[in-house]
Amino acid sequence: MNTSREFAAVILAAGKGTRMKSDLHKVLHPIAGRPMLLHLLDSFAELDLKRTVVVVGDKREQLDAALEGRDVATALQEPQLGTAHAALQAREALEGFSGHILVCFGDCPMVRGETVKRLIAALADGAKVAVLGFRPTDPLAYGRIIADGDGTVSRMVEFKDATADERACDLCNSGLIVAHSDDMWPLLDAVGNDNSQGEYYLPDVATEAIARGDTVKVVETDADEVAGINSRAELAQAEAQWQELKREEAMTDGVTLTAPETVFFSWDTALASDVTVEPHVVFGPGVTVASGARIRAFSHLEGARVGEGCSVGPYARLRPGAVMEKDSFVGNFVEMKQATLGEGAKASHLTYLGDAEVGAGANIGAGTITCNYDGYFKHKTVIGDRAFIGSNSALIAPVRIGADAIVAAGSAVSRDVGDGDLRMVRGEQVVKPGWADRFHDAMKKKKAAAKK
Repeated sequence: MNTSREFAAVILAAGKGTRMKSDLHKVLHPIAGRPMLLHLLDSFAELDLKRTVVVVGDKREQLDAALEGRDVATALQEPQLGTAHAALQAREALEGFSGHILVCFGDCPMVRGETVKRLIAALADGAKVAVLGFRPTDPLAYGRIIADGDGTVSRMVEFKDATADERACDLCNSGLIVAHSDDMWPLLDAVGNDNSQGEYYLPDVATEAIARGDTVKVVETDADEVAGINSRAELAQAEAQWQELKREEAMTDGVTLTAPETVFFSWDTALASDVTVEPHVVFGPGVTVASGARIRAFSHLEGARVGEGCSVGPYARLRPGAVMEKDSFVGNFVEMKQATLGEGAKASHLTYLGDAEVGAGANIGAGTITCNYDGYFKHKTVIGDRAFIGSNSALIAPVRIGADAIVAAGSAVSRDVGDGDLRMVRGEQVVKPGWADRFHDAMKKKKAAAKK
């Protein structure tokens, strides 16, 4: 019995994914904003993998780019002659490795590390191969696993080759398989292609092991965990499944979701306990929200940090680089990008804060815009503590508004304002007594004459 605890993974991702009808490689289609292949790699992080090999083929350059910077090797399958043939292409990348090898599929992103650990544990009692099985509601045309009560496999058969009795079995083959390297490579070499497709199939590794008298064990898991994604419809189902799990996790961790089914998370959304999220909120990548904050309905956040006790929205948009310090507030139709709102500062409605630094306790009136882009470069606006910016003001960057300063409503400010100063930039107000009454009388007479 092989007792090595070293572990490697071979992830098959060479297929064309034609049912996706996409120029993007199938395993790079995102779930919660992250490519499904990276979801799978992240789930394996707890396994302390010594080596990881992704078998590539179609659109290889896309996979190489997605894996750049990761400790992951790639192996090319060309031509593509089946899943067992694909797994064999990883042998060179795993040269010198001695330990257990998992072979799995890049389009099954929900597989959990703990499930893989259960597969490895199944080898501890003398089995040479362990396979992962599941019992779907509708077995459809999945390959079947015929096993006894203790999980010892006697036969694995493709649906098209199965007898009526075998098809009546609801234990199906997920395709995931584990064996020690000393066994995996000889078994893969022994797989033939005497089938209707003329391909080398990965399940035949188990079939070959059984044929030579070795023990093969099956470990069962939920059907949702091993669902493959081959079409846009299946991608949408996986997204829905992931979102449901994330919502449950958030509520378990102390987050209030008033209408959970309407809230959508990114793969890395981080919400502290006692955060409240109202209906129809979307979190893009890179959002953290501290305890006691409230995200109100119909808001969209991406690349933002929301501090303790803050309030966002409704109908607010926080773009990358938005930072809200403790107890700050943005209301309806406020947008922030590369901007910091200091502790207790407020922008209650109809405001754009871009490339801005707003001091603690400042108040930003409705319709305020930081004019940060001149068509070529971005410029910064700095607003001091407790400053008051009147409604419908345009702050033309680069500009600095001092602490306790006031900018009068309707001002277009292009020069710095000192601490405690008032800046008013308005045209002279002209009043013509009785002019409107005379205008209305004249126009009414003109309209009446036109009807004659």
